[in-house]
Amino acid sequence: MNIIKTKLQDVYIIEPQVFKDSRGWFLESWSKKKFEEAGLHYDFVQDNHSFSNTKGVLRGLHCQKGNAAQAKLVRCIRGAVLDVVVDMRRSSPTYKQWIAVELSQDNFRQLLIPRGFLHGYLTLTDNVEFVYKVDNYYNKEADRSIRWDDPELGIEWGITDPILSEKDRNAPYLKDSDIDFI
Repeated sequence: MNIIKTKLQDVYIIEPQVFKDSRGWFLESWSKKKFEEAGLHYDFVQDNHSFSNTKGVLRGLHCQKGNAAQAKLVRCIRGAVLDVVVDMRRSSPTYKQWIAVELSQDNFRQLLIPRGFLHGYLTLTDNVEFVYKVDNYYNKEADRSIRWDDPELGIEWGITDPILSEKDRNAPYLKDSDIDFI
């Protein structure tokens, strides 16, 4: 397993070792032991799985605030996405900075996102399946969204008219939100 630092503090690209032969391939998508050997300590409690049928679906930017915040280990198991994370931890040297990483069924990459980050992704193909582990259960009262095109963040999605849910279409700008990670 290859663990790659990104420009965002505490965010890592995870490249699992893929064993291929004439039958197909095998990989370990999660190993608590290997993560802990790398100094990454997470206790994931739930797996989530989403499907988007059309290229251009944008899901995000989402987080849960306070004690309900979630760390995530995300990956695309069918199709491809542009996965975006934004550091919202006020004390972080990378506060309000973002990265975008392509995750796909072909590159097998995963992204490890600690608590205190906004997260979203844009489908780059039709028929995308996206799975992720979280270290805290969903809490509706703590659920927050920020506009995908907030000029304060300046994220370069490569699209001007994505397909959005009502929740994401009506999300507030960061300046109007109560997101307050310390």
